[in-house]
Amino acid sequence: MIVLVGFMGAGKSTVGRLLAARLGVPFVDADAAIETAEGRTIPAIFEADGEPGFRRIEAEVVRGLLDGPEAVLALGGGTLGSASVREALTGHRVVLLDVSLEHALARVGDDASRPMLRNRDLPELYAARQQAYREAADIEVCVDGRAPQQVVARVLEALGEAGVGE
Repeated sequence: MIVLVGFMGAGKSTVGRLLAARLGVPFVDADAAIETAEGRTIPAIFEADGEPGFRRIEAEVVRGLLDGPEAVLALGGGTLGSASVREALTGHRVVLLDVSLEHALARVGDDASRPMLRNRDLPELYAARQQAYREAADIEVCVDGRAPQQVVARVLEALGEAGVGE
């Protein structure tokens, strides 16, 4: 399984769909899988259960997805905060789509479906997550200033260089 990680706005879903199509495997968006499993939106989960409740649900769903069939899986920006998820990534190909905070915020704007945008300490949150992304990643691809197709080409090239390609 190829797992895409990175901050919100890195393009994990967009790149993931394109990459999955190129590799001939399904694409799975972890956030969509969580909403399907829970029967409610992520903002509704945050509202009812708070971030800790959401993170518990997220970790359970993602661990299940990681045990599933071959796919390109896009994780939410905060998923790697869970030690059980980081542990479950063992044996999977993890690709960090590295985006600067400036580019990430320009991409997501004021998206009401992203509860973490309301975090007043967003720069600190961004900085804190970078270490987890880098520790988990086998491959890092900078996405700033690149079109999704360019990012996909770079990911495929890096997967080939790493000896874990198609």
